[in-house]
Amino acid sequence: MARLDVLLIVRGIGALLLAILAGALLAAAAPAVEPDPASPDAAARGAYILRAAGCASCHTDHAGGGAFLAGGRMLSLPWGAIAAPNITPDRETGIGGWSDEDFVRALRDGKSPSGRTYYPAFPYTAYAAMRREDMLDLKAYLDTVEPVAAADRPHELRFPFSVRLFLHPWRWLFFEREAAESDPAPDERLARGRYLVETLGHCAECHTPRNMLGAPKRGSHMAGTRYGPGGASVPNITPDAETGIGPWSEADLVFFFRTGFTPGGDDVQGEMREAIDDGLRHLTQEDLEAMAAYLKALPAIRNRVSTAVPAPAAVSFGDDW
Repeated sequence: MARLDVLLIVRGIGALLLAILAGALLAAAAPAVEPDPASPDAAARGAYILRAAGCASCHTDHAGGGAFLAGGRMLSLPWGAIAAPNITPDRETGIGGWSDEDFVRALRDGKSPSGRTYYPAFPYTAYAAMRREDMLDLKAYLDTVEPVAAADRPHELRFPFSVRLFLHPWRWLFFEREAAESDPAPDERLARGRYLVETLGHCAECHTPRNMLGAPKRGSHMAGTRYGPGGASVPNITPDAETGIGPWSEADLVFFFRTGFTPGGDDVQGEMREAIDDGLRHLTQEDLEAMAAYLKALPAIRNRVSTAVPAPAAVSFGDDW
């Protein structure tokens, strides 16, 4: 066997062992409620929604050793950083004092119980299309999480993005709750895939380039961007044959969602590794297949994403944010 082949095999085995270890550590940190989309128990169904929606990746500060869903992670953006809040049921620093309606309003309207407008780094623009029963199941699960007293960190945003008042014209321009509601899909499988990809998984939040005001660019849906989370590039996941996932089969995508390995044998790292370990690998085979089918059915967009470069300043008029 050639030396290169041996090295690739060793590398693959090592990455797989690391992924298994990371998964075991993450599972140990989470409550005992097992995710089950078909369970009669609302909390078990909600645990599955949490995995599908990627909540653990943002609301747990893994790098800082933070408690499960206790917030504290700083989400890097071209305009500064957003602090992920504590969503454990602690009554003082988390969401323990929220009613069901408070929770639904946050997901559907991007408003806190006091009426404060959230920054759209919290992807309510996607969650607005979430089914009400899924929202309530998610709340039922969060109520079972160990409460953690951890005050939210302040955001670190540059002017003018630090002025929350400017969110109102932004929402008027770019947030249409009615548009977020799902229209009929060609078949049940694609409808499920779209719900998982567009609404729960909110994949477009990372995989779509943004304009200078931070809104997703129309006409470039899922086409990748040089300026993803943390300033890293995010790939084109439309089925374009040259610059996207056109050569990938649906089986390739499902295997990637489950393991983080690409058809070429590379193992993904960074934000996508967290998305897999915290979320995608916990989903059912049927749901992963629906997601793969939906992504392969998207319009192909030719957009070659270059290697990550330093993010533009907040006042930049660069056309790919």
